[in-house]
Amino acid sequence: MVAGVSRGEFALVTAFLGGGAAWLSGRSMAHTWRSYRQAVLYALLLACVVRFFHYALFQGTLLSLHYFIVDAAFVISVTTLGFRAERANQMATRYGWIYRRSGPFGWTEDASRASAGNSA
Repeated sequence: MVAGVSRGEFALVTAFLGGGAAWLSGRSMAHTWRSYRQAVLYALLLACVVRFFHYALFQGTLLSLHYFIVDAAFVISVTTLGFRAERANQMATRYGWIYRRSGPFGWTEDASRASAGNSA
């Protein structure tokens, strides 16, 4: 038992179910051009669901601020990763004449294209 929940329970419920739903939620928020704030709001609701799954499936503590904060931090971080990955993809593909990918979660202004556009 680690922090009141076994490693297997944490891996199954929080990491696999909650993390998978958070990744998809973050990507769908970015895909529909919604704000990051809205993605965080949905992540907090998803953290409530993860906490309920711990309670319903494994008789975990339902109303515990400590466990909720741990679940919420994990879910928000995975939501953020999904959101940034999709937004970086959008910016590089839809605005390819201005931006290029800069790693899996970012984009940057394409200096070669920007300077070519300014000199013409």
